Amino acid sequence: MNSFKIDRETAPVAVNTLKFMRVLACCMVIATNAALSCGRASAQSAEPVEGLSSGQKAYFDDIATQAPETRSGSNSMERPLTLDRAVEIALANNPEIAAIRWSVSAVEARLSGAGAGRWPSVSAEAGYGHFLDPQRLIPTRYNGEPGVFGRDIYRGDLVLRLPLFTGGRITNEIEAAELLLLSEEKRLARSREELVFNLASTFYAILSQREVIRSVKFSVEAMEEHRKQVSDLLAVQKAARVDLLRTEVRLADLRQGLLREQNILAVQRRLLVNLMGLDTDGAGMEIEGTLLTRPGAGLSMEELMPVALKMRADYLAAKAAMEAQSRRVDSARAGYWPNINLVGSYGIKGALRPEDEGRNTKQTEDVGSIGLALTVPLFDGGRIAAKVHEEAALLAAAQERLRKLGQQIRREVETAVLNAQSSAERIGVTRQAIEQAREGLRIERMKYELSSGSLTDVLDAQSALLQSETNYARALADYQIARAKLRLATGEDVL
Repeated sequence: MNSFKIDRETAPVAVNTLKFMRVLACCMVIATNAALSCGRASAQSAEPVEGLSSGQKAYFDDIATQAPETRSGSNSMERPLTLDRAVEIALANNPEIAAIRWSVSAVEARLSGAGAGRWPSVSAEAGYGHFLDPQRLIPTRYNGEPGVFGRDIYRGDLVLRLPLFTGGRITNEIEAAELLLLSEEKRLARSREELVFNLASTFYAILSQREVIRSVKFSVEAMEEHRKQVSDLLAVQKAARVDLLRTEVRLADLRQGLLREQNILAVQRRLLVNLMGLDTDGAGMEIEGTLLTRPGAGLSMEELMPVALKMRADYLAAKAAMEAQSRRVDSARAGYWPNINLVGSYGIKGALRPEDEGRNTKQTEDVGSIGLALTVPLFDGGRIAAKVHEEAALLAAAQERLRKLGQQIRREVETAVLNAQSSAERIGVTRQAIEQAREGLRIERMKYELSSGSLTDVLDAQSALLQSETNYARALADYQIARAKLRLATGEDVL
């Protein structure tokens, strides 16, 4: 069997070639991994779960496993849907809330990236160059030192860079990212509050609409009974035929009104399931709740306004965003300052085909260095000044938006207080009107039976009763919605 032998002359060449191949292989592996990572990132861009913490992955995995049943509405249909249950489903399935959660996750990643600026960076670098004239492999270290020369020079290095002074740029970027994260978290909290309010408003509107439909159905039944009574009176010639015709017209009007109110209820149900993020029309969904009112405490505008500015999540989010923008201004101003970095490298350098090799020399040499690098901006065409001006203008805009939001909050609190007071007064008035309308209808019917009253008076009394019951049901819902709106305006829990 033939054997392959390496003699003393070929051994250094083989060893150096192996070293170069190892360095080149390492560089190729690093480059390949980077390319594959980019490929996976673009191929999996539709799967946003990548890059999350274990807790976030567990949360979204739990949502994904429960979503098919919850979003289809199968679980919510098995038992009556209460407001608390509706809120629970909505917070888990509403797409807007899910989108803001991803925004929070994105800002968390930005904060991690800003914090990474404090750490050193280590990179692998490789290079190859062909020169017209032979080049010495490494500089001489003492007089008369022999060396290797070649036209084809390669090298591979590990390079370390550590920022020592950046004029506060990294610190301000980290603080800006932290404030922006706080802003996004507050924005998420405010979106949840608004979702709960919209859900509660729709829920109370459905309860009110059910009472309205019940009143209309009662009026239809009462009018059918009255029509029978008129028919009986007509049979014994105690009523005119025109009375029967007017009664039938009124009955037809009530029936079309019932269809209109039922359609409104169907629309409200669809809005409710849409807010809950369910893939159903809500037709078979049973709603369970009450419109009973609870006495509220006295409302003072001067007391509520400071509470709102302290607790409103959107105001706190805007304030944090403004402070984050202030840090960006400081970060932009850091561009005027010099940068100092610690730079170090270590690797090998070799000649592929050496043309001149002295005694006691090698085709490859390990090379390394460490030192400080100072960068001083002298002239950049005004880029730094333009960046500072841009960030300062954005800061001024953020301050104005915060001032505008403060004025908006004051207006919302004032409006909510007035609406709550008005709806509370309407409840008492409409409740009393129902009793009076019932008594009026009873009297008009009795007068008509005794032929001492007109059918017009009976129909008017019936309409007055229906209107009073409708006003009362809607006043109850308006009061509940007004109280929820007041809590939303002051930043308190809506429910």
